[in-house]
Amino acid sequence: MKINLPEKRYYSIGEVAKAFEVNTSLLRYWEKEFKQIQPKKKSSGIRKFTPGDIENIQIIHHLLKEKGMTIEGAKNHMATSKDSEQAKLKLLNRLQKIKDELTALKDNL
Repeated sequence: MKINLPEKRYYSIGEVAKAFEVNTSLLRYWEKEFKQIQPKKKSSGIRKFTPGDIENIQIIHHLLKEKGMTIEGAKNHMATSKDSEQAKLKLLNRLQKIKDELTALKDNL
């Protein structure tokens, strides 16, 4: 899945929800369920997600929405093989960028 987020230090919950095309309430639920998502919280309760949180959300989104795993299955999978999932996700993102560049070149011909 390709997400359109600019390079920033922190992202608001609205930006993240829009990028992943989910509700903010779903992100708050995932935050409760998965210990890997731990956004910074201001005293007013406003969440700020780091790029590391975004990577974890991307993996969780892939497992739940694209692979169709249950919450418990995704938790177990994240606990046992998070590193391999991150490597797969990075590879998929790189391949998607290459595909986009090739498509742009084809369109320019």
